[in-house]
Amino acid sequence: MKKILIAGSSGMIGRLILQNALEAQNIKEVVSLVRTASSVQHPKLKEIVVDDFLDYHSQQTLFDQVDVVYYCVGVYTGTVNRDLFRRVTVDYPYALAVAVQQKSPQSRFVLLSGQGADRSEKSRMMFARDKGIIENKLAALLGACFYSCRPGYIYPVTPRKEPSYTYVLSRKLYPLLKLLGKKVSITSEELALAMFRIGIEQPEQLFFENDHLRDYLEVV
Repeated sequence: MKKILIAGSSGMIGRLILQNALEAQNIKEVVSLVRTASSVQHPKLKEIVVDDFLDYHSQQTLFDQVDVVYYCVGVYTGTVNRDLFRRVTVDYPYALAVAVQQKSPQSRFVLLSGQGADRSEKSRMMFARDKGIIENKLAALLGACFYSCRPGYIYPVTPRKEPSYTYVLSRKLYPLLKLLGKKVSITSEELALAMFRIGIEQPEQLFFENDHLRDYLEVV
């Protein structure tokens, strides 16, 4: 029986990972770190409203005996300024990883990264560079306990208000994107299930591109 922690369970992917966790018989406890309280209630669930995702001193007792951490907090490129994007993408997950490791050094950390993450940290694209930076920082801190998931276009199975015209267009073009093969796109439900299984099953592979994520779902 495992104890897991989810940061960002109010988002598209975090919400689905939470659903998978609450339905799984081998999960005994779920700690959910959220910005604002939700209406989700379940005997397994302990929801914690976090005021500062850089400071976990008041939550230390919650981090005992955590088996898996899922970090799904994110912001869309172009919707926030440069400093906030870096804070959410790099500073927040690193602070959480350090805090959990102090209490549960055996825990696995599963990061929702992104296709094109540049671990050379030289890309001119903010998204690619910052995703590469946090992958490097977590890999150095956690070693083989760190998993990175790098999806391409994520098709929202549940309709939502799209954050920009680019996402509106991508949603309309999804039938064509599917024809381009496994490396291009993945549904929100597929991604959430793959991430959930990776954290629970702890495979030897540590970095999962879009096609790896889809292939992983086919493994019995």
